[in-house]
Amino acid sequence: MDPLFLAYSYFRRRKYQECVEICSQLLEKNPYDQASWTLKTRALTAQVYVDEVDVDEEGIAEMLMDDNAIAQVSRPGTSLKVPGTGVGGPSPGVRPTSQSGRPLSGFVRPGTQGGRPGTMEQAIRTPRTAHTARPVTSASGRYVRLGTASMLSTPDGPFINLARLNFAKYAARPNLAKALFEYIFHHENDVRNALELAALATESCQYNDWWWKVQLAKCYYKLGMYRDAEKQLKSAQKQQDIIDIYLYLCKVYVRLDQPLTAIDIFKQGLEKFQGETTLLSGIARIYEGMNDMENAVKFYKDVLNFDSMHVEAIACIATHHFYTDQPEVALKFYRRLLQMGVYNGELFNNLGLCCFYAQQYDMTLTCFERALSLAEEQTISEVWFNIGHVALGIGDMTLAYQCFRLTLANNNDHAEAYNNLGVLELRKGHLDLARAFFQAAYILTPHMYEAHYNWAALADQMGDLQSSYNAAKRAVDAFPDHVDSKELLKQLKHHFSLL
Repeated sequence: MDPLFLAYSYFRRRKYQECVEICSQLLEKNPYDQASWTLKTRALTAQVYVDEVDVDEEGIAEMLMDDNAIAQVSRPGTSLKVPGTGVGGPSPGVRPTSQSGRPLSGFVRPGTQGGRPGTMEQAIRTPRTAHTARPVTSASGRYVRLGTASMLSTPDGPFINLARLNFAKYAARPNLAKALFEYIFHHENDVRNALELAALATESCQYNDWWWKVQLAKCYYKLGMYRDAEKQLKSAQKQQDIIDIYLYLCKVYVRLDQPLTAIDIFKQGLEKFQGETTLLSGIARIYEGMNDMENAVKFYKDVLNFDSMHVEAIACIATHHFYTDQPEVALKFYRRLLQMGVYNGELFNNLGLCCFYAQQYDMTLTCFERALSLAEEQTISEVWFNIGHVALGIGDMTLAYQCFRLTLANNNDHAEAYNNLGVLELRKGHLDLARAFFQAAYILTPHMYEAHYNWAALADQMGDLQSSYNAAKRAVDAFPDHVDSKELLKQLKHHFSLL
């Protein structure tokens, strides 16, 4: 069999390593074999290829060193950066929030876990291991992997020496230029050289190729030049109307904190591509980010009308029903995920909680046992924490205490477990231990009002009124509608006015 044909067959079957090995042998015999060179380039790219439309995690560098000036006081419901401006958002007393102040999503996506720390100090203080809002840098694990992939591909060094390439020569040959661009952008993660090649290629095709304009926009986006990216995408859209361009445009507007413009672009896309689930779920995600859960659920339901197997939509609707006191309905959706073949610790954990709150106690422990056996290192602490909640619900304080301790053994930065352990110690009358736990909880998660309030109530009991006042104030800042915190603050103000 012709080795090149065999290599191409491996490529189509996604056996990229075998494909690369055959192409390397062919290139050793004839270094100027363009077909083998292009195929090897494509295979190396495919090994580390990540779809740029979805994967987008904003790190500390992008957030705090961003030159784009954005209005500090935005109108309610128009900004993703100001939490709690949405209409009809769930209260933090019902649904827990992330560091950014948004309700926790039912589906982990890049961006839903990394919160938006308001200050550099807060960003750096957030523990690296915190699973709710880790401050990822722009050079996150994925980029590190991409950067080193070029060295691993061949023992002698990188396959293509970019420093010695004449980009103008390659830009004039479209059959080679596209494969080379994707190799530089994805495999080498060298955005500047990729941008240079894309600019020369766009010029050589007289600005008539929409594909190069989209690639230019991707490079500009990576370099933080969002307005330039927007221009290129709008220009490409005039030449070729495809779904990807709408998705990239919306990414740019979300990064510029213009969620309503992004929603308009999605809706324009839906007029041309009716029932496109990526556009519908994009709108739902933005509404979810703005705390507008009613609209988010409405669009997730629209997604399910067109694609009844959409895992993200099912998970988010289930989470919404669970937090709006409908565990039986949530249970239906989670069971649907199980029928579809999703089989992991997180799902069984959620099933266990739904069964418990729907009073199906016979299934609760079975689900949690399965969750513990399937849970990975990152999620096992959450499973133990939820088992602790079930133990509290049935009044078994000893089991609850052990579960919260196991939570901390698996994740030392679990603030909710510290808070609950503080409450249990307070019940036992161990005030100093309770204080230590509450303090650890609110230092780890300043956005969680419960720890602040518990600390304030305890300090008030012990006669430390100044600490109580400060903590109550922080609790009200974290959750302005918390009645107990406001009452305590009112009492303390009244007390101080009498002095």
